[in-house]
Amino acid sequence: DGYRNTNQVSDDYRYQDGNYEAPNDGYYRGGDEPAQEEDAQSDVTEGHDEDDEVYEGEYQGIPHPDDIKEKQKKRAPAVADEYRDRADLMAERMEDEEQLAHQYENIIEECGHGRFQWTLFFVLGLALMADGVEVFVVGFVLPSAEKDMCLSSSNKGMLGLIVYLGMMVGAVLLGGLADKLGRKQCLIISLAINAAFAFLSSFVQGYGFFLFCRLISGLGIGGTLPIVFAYFSEFLSREKRGEHLSWLCMFWMIGGIYASAMAWSIIPHYGWGFSMGTKYHFHSWRVFVLVCALPCIASLVALKFMPESPRFLLEIGKHDEAWMILKQVHDTNMRAKGEPERVFTVSYIKTPKQVDEFIEIQSSTGTWYQRWLVRITTTLKQVWDNVLYCLTAQYRMNTLMLAVVWFTMALSYYGLIVWFPDMIRYLQDEAYESRVKIFDEEEVSHFTFNFTLENQIHRNGEYRNDKFIGMKFKEVRFEDSLFEDCYFEDVRSSETFFENCTIISTVFYNTDLYEHKFINCRLINSTFMKEKEGCHIDFEEDNDFLIYLVSFLGSLSVLPGNIISALLMDKIGRIKMIGGSMLISAVCCFFLFFGNSESAMIGWQCLFCGASIAAWNALDVITVELYPTDKRATAFGILNGLCKFGAILGNSIFSSFVGITKVVPILLASSALVGGGLLALRLPETREQVLM
Repeated sequence: DGYRNTNQVSDDYRYQDGNYEAPNDGYYRGGDEPAQEEDAQSDVTEGHDEDDEVYEGEYQGIPHPDDIKEKQKKRAPAVADEYRDRADLMAERMEDEEQLAHQYENIIEECGHGRFQWTLFFVLGLALMADGVEVFVVGFVLPSAEKDMCLSSSNKGMLGLIVYLGMMVGAVLLGGLADKLGRKQCLIISLAINAAFAFLSSFVQGYGFFLFCRLISGLGIGGTLPIVFAYFSEFLSREKRGEHLSWLCMFWMIGGIYASAMAWSIIPHYGWGFSMGTKYHFHSWRVFVLVCALPCIASLVALKFMPESPRFLLEIGKHDEAWMILKQVHDTNMRAKGEPERVFTVSYIKTPKQVDEFIEIQSSTGTWYQRWLVRITTTLKQVWDNVLYCLTAQYRMNTLMLAVVWFTMALSYYGLIVWFPDMIRYLQDEAYESRVKIFDEEEVSHFTFNFTLENQIHRNGEYRNDKFIGMKFKEVRFEDSLFEDCYFEDVRSSETFFENCTIISTVFYNTDLYEHKFINCRLINSTFMKEKEGCHIDFEEDNDFLIYLVSFLGSLSVLPGNIISALLMDKIGRIKMIGGSMLISAVCCFFLFFGNSESAMIGWQCLFCGASIAAWNALDVITVELYPTDKRATAFGILNGLCKFGAILGNSIFSSFVGITKVVPILLASSALVGGGLLALRLPETREQVLM
């Protein structure tokens, strides 16, 4: 009945030739009355004043049918949205988003590019720097941490991979949450997790707890990459986006340089620390872990003073907040340019239709953890829906092609980055073994050894009444030898073994010559007293200087590639940049067949890193531009998580061929790069595209 008035009017009255025609149904309607007298008209027009204003309750005549339809159209969405098909609502939202994309581009151009963007550039750059540092931390601390924690080869391998595993999960999870909770909020959560657990990992003593801390630390920092690029891109105009996102990538390089420099200056000073009793030790490598958390903490503090992305706020219908932030961007840039009188001319911004409605749970509904459980499960379901949306028909082909390109790039890049230092170490070991000294059938008696024996093989020797006091064996082997009435005291050893030896009436006091170092030996009347405490594993003596130098040069070598990609990104396009960079990197891989020395391997590593960085930068840019705002961080997180999975596979596969053959790693890396580069050429170009 409430709608009968308008329906009755539209049915009972027909508008013809400018006049209303009343139906002939026998009811009195007043339409056939003659013109009223002047006095009578005053009753009809009651409520009008001299300016012909309309008062409430005034009779205004029968409305025009077109006016009725217009009013119904305005009222219809508010009433009928819950009954409309979701596909219709999504179509309307897509239309709104397209209008918003073009309007937002014009607004960003009006705001200009200036002080605000550069401030945000450095704040987000610190977050990206923290991501770069995280990749190098474990590799630098392993040579020292393995001694403190007594790590076997398998434990070291797991510690190296656990960071990538955490980053893989963090990229997908936190990237998805950034499209629901906001860029700034999720980036703060990501950095806070990383800083807290990186700080904690420097103090824990046990391997299991340290492994757990690095896993959660990696999970936190894994979310920074997708959020940072989505966040910064939404403050950039189309003509600035490719260049300035490429400049932002330089902070990953700075992170690698920072980690290398800090490791070089801190870790060799083993005495930089303290001990509490015999169980708790805080050595220099732990100081290095603390120092590596500083970029993350600095970014976390600075981020508190930055606003949320206005593009994200518009997506969730928060028009006024977005308008205030855009006005802040405009005013900040105009003041910096010396034009404070410039007025922000935008008064209204299009907001997309809101399809997903949150229902706030009342405080009286259930217990607090039940309410939080509902909120968390609802949010995670929306994140999962976003993940599935990236595989719908509209985005499926682009997502699959990008996934292959990201994966092939990560497999070859991270695989070779691990393979290069391992190959250099292998070449060092070969050169070291070539200088071994061999002693056959030597006879030594009544002699005191109080100096280091290194890189020696003693065969068929006889040692009688000799003393080995306060000395060190390093890479020494005794084969088929006799020790009689000898005395070993305060002896340390590394990679030292006794094979098929006969040891008679010999005393071992305060040494680390444990049982496993005697292989097929006969021990007759020999005594082991007060063995050295600590780890029973022999560790390789790594050349720390060379490890830091290789990482430092590898990070520094990407500087020319970063500069070139930033300057050419908007000129030649993203697709040509990815394809060209990957194909050039593949060519560099073939030259690794000629890398038979340490200097040659370092040189080819620098060339490969410098050639491949342009592809990484272009991949970051095109991934941001191919997806709409409400799916951008989710898609970036999925692809970056796949990238970390490729890194795990690359590390495992390539390291297994060190010392066996160079053919498989080189062919695998080059073929992956060629395939990914050719496939990248089929992706759509996005440099002229506005952010949807």
